[in-house]
Amino acid sequence: MNIAKFYSKQVKFRLEKGNFYSNQHLNYDQRMNRICNSMVDAGYDVMLVGCRKRDTPPLEEKRYRQKRLFCPWSRGFFFYAAYNFSLFFYLLFKKAHIICSIDLDTILPVWLASGLKGTKRVYDAHEYFSQQKEVLTRPGVYRVWHWIEQKMIPRFRNGYTVSRSIAEEFRKLYGVHYEVVRNMPLLKPGISAAEKTSPVILYQGAVNEARGLEFLIPAMKAVDATLLIYGDGNFVEHTKDLIKANNLPAKVLLKGKVLPRELDTITAKARIGINLVENTGLNQYYSLANKFFDYMQHGIPQLSMNFPEYRMINEEFEVAVLIDDLDATTIATALNTLLNDKVLYDRLQQNCLKAREALNWQAEEKKLLEFYEKVIHSTWTKNH
Repeated sequence: MNIAKFYSKQVKFRLEKGNFYSNQHLNYDQRMNRICNSMVDAGYDVMLVGCRKRDTPPLEEKRYRQKRLFCPWSRGFFFYAAYNFSLFFYLLFKKAHIICSIDLDTILPVWLASGLKGTKRVYDAHEYFSQQKEVLTRPGVYRVWHWIEQKMIPRFRNGYTVSRSIAEEFRKLYGVHYEVVRNMPLLKPGISAAEKTSPVILYQGAVNEARGLEFLIPAMKAVDATLLIYGDGNFVEHTKDLIKANNLPAKVLLKGKVLPRELDTITAKARIGINLVENTGLNQYYSLANKFFDYMQHGIPQLSMNFPEYRMINEEFEVAVLIDDLDATTIATALNTLLNDKVLYDRLQQNCLKAREALNWQAEEKKLLEFYEKVIHSTWTKNH
């Protein structure tokens, strides 16, 4: 074993997970679970830190260490103030060689603690945070997060994000050269082009604003299939109202959150996957969602957006039907095409099975590990 590799195996590595407009917690974050497991496999000592609210279920046992800091508030200013205050003091008195901020809502305490301790810091941008619809449509909220983004990202010279488009935007605006580590699932054995006899359409992921649900649900009136929605978020109550208003309680079913291993089984049985995103803000336009790769991994053709990242992959592999707008008629027409055009469906399904061999976490994690090797052995300090 060479000296450099031995040193990397002694590194204490902390990732700080926030909670923005969501009830999601550590058990359900598939990206963080993949990242932490990869780091553990490479010999890192990993601690994943998140928040615990009054109704948060117990943590599942993982191969890496986990810590949740209690917060009495569930959202808004008091939540962020309390969580950031607790996180700062937790980090200040914990030893680590690297501290990684996950998204903008943990960046301030990570910056302060790493600066005071002289610890290397990393930014993992799951989102283009200030460009989310929930932020852009609230001018006061936008000003705060945009200011934090402008001030903080240039101070995090080491970082990575989920798409090339977001990385390029950060380079142009903030002069940082971030790596791209995409949200790809593990390559799973035994997936085949099994015939999908049940006309089940699946939406998985956060049930949040800007995910196209207010357009998808009315479209289902013209589609002879069942829509299953698995997830939770800030748009659940609106989704219930939409189902009721469109008289679709037997056709559109809200199933709530399930653990990733259960979601795998559910996804494998679906016929069509849904990945719709509003063109409201660059976060949506430059997105490259987990579910886009999850559907592909299970050999399921999907309906997705004709946005840069999805278009780039689809031009190479053709795994989806892409649409340019979220009009209910456009959505219904595309879904009915996937349901009824067997030649098209079979071609997309076979392409998914080919694409999954190239687009998977086993390949993508190599970039993550190379990134951290460079950070460990760099001379970067708080003064840079």
